[in-house]
Amino acid sequence: MKNTKKMQLMFFILIPAILAIFTGYTSADSTIVLSKGQSVYVPIYSHIYHGDRERPFELAATLSIRNTDTKREITLISTDYFDSNGVFLKKFIENPIKVKSLASIHYIIKSSDKTGGSGANFIVRWESTEPVNPPLIEAVMIATKSQQGISFVSRGQVIKE
Repeated sequence: MKNTKKMQLMFFILIPAILAIFTGYTSADSTIVLSKGQSVYVPIYSHIYHGDRERPFELAATLSIRNTDTKREITLISTDYFDSNGVFLKKFIENPIKVKSLASIHYIIKSSDKTGGSGANFIVRWESTEPVNPPLIEAVMIATKSQQGISFVSRGQVIKE
């Protein structure tokens, strides 16, 4: 009796998995959607808190903008930095910048720059004359202190197409 139930359970688990493999099942993330421009929100952490006393641990942050289109360039319109309260701090682009196919550009927030706080963010605006693969926009935060190190990545979120 136990073996029969095990076989039934395996059947109900394995059959959908096998069907998914052979029917070309894909997730929503695998769908390529082209765009002519976006505004992207990117979380940046000038520091994070640690310990029971919630002491700040200062971080250096790198904003990375990577043109993932294999044929066309994109144009960065603005890269603006805001603090935890949404107050504008700094404009990183004075004039639009062309980013060639498969090229990247980065901007640094030094670990000594505490103005952004733990909830800082960038708003990155880009555009293209033709539909392209949207760029990959991420922030990499890193810090070392004594023998301790920390690093992590936050990915941009499209807020306007």
